[in-house]
Amino acid sequence: MATLSAPLSQNGFSRRFYSAKRRQLISPFPRSLARFSCCATGEGAQPKESLSPCNRIGTVACGLLAVWALTNTSPVIAANQRLPPLSTEPNRCERAYVGNTIGQANGVYDKPIDLRFCDYTNEKNQLKGKSLAAALMSDAKFDGADLSEVVMSKAYAVGASFKGADFSNAVLDRVNFGKANLQGALFKNTVLSGSTFDDAQLQDAVFEDTIIGYIDLQKLCVNPTIGPEGRAELGCR
Repeated sequence: MATLSAPLSQNGFSRRFYSAKRRQLISPFPRSLARFSCCATGEGAQPKESLSPCNRIGTVACGLLAVWALTNTSPVIAANQRLPPLSTEPNRCERAYVGNTIGQANGVYDKPIDLRFCDYTNEKNQLKGKSLAAALMSDAKFDGADLSEVVMSKAYAVGASFKGADFSNAVLDRVNFGKANLQGALFKNTVLSGSTFDDAQLQDAVFEDTIIGYIDLQKLCVNPTIGPEGRAELGCR
């Protein structure tokens, strides 16, 4: 049995984001007015309890929420899954220059982008603005590369090196940067929603105007390698 509890507002789900520039919470929806719980059993998802004004939300809404909860796996969980064998495609590293435009927001792809162990050191022209949805990047080198405006939804970059990489205006959504080297990386006006940086090296990284979820910010601020200037830009306490 799986239980799902989600707060609702009159207009939809309530989400919070944190702007490093303004150092304040931004709530695009009104504060939650009600809460309901869904209980998923072998017979399907059923509403467990309800409070006004959501007392008539039925099985359909609960079923949708249950599916959403099961399919939106976080990068932390993905890190524990077994990775596929290294691609034997001769030109697999060149696929980064083409990118992936299918389902980029959810990491859905027609063919995996396997960039593991590839070297893009000081690449200044061919990676900018590319979509690298669900790309496998572990142990790859992007030192000094221009990754501005890239979309890296659900990418796996554990152990990769991004020293001095430029992520300006990029969307780094649910990327796993565990143990990655991000020294001197530039996150200017970068979206870091749901991304994790466990044991990552972030010395001299720049977080100017970074957009990050409040909970994600709390986790990021725990990283001891972020310097005083980076912590001030993020608003770490």
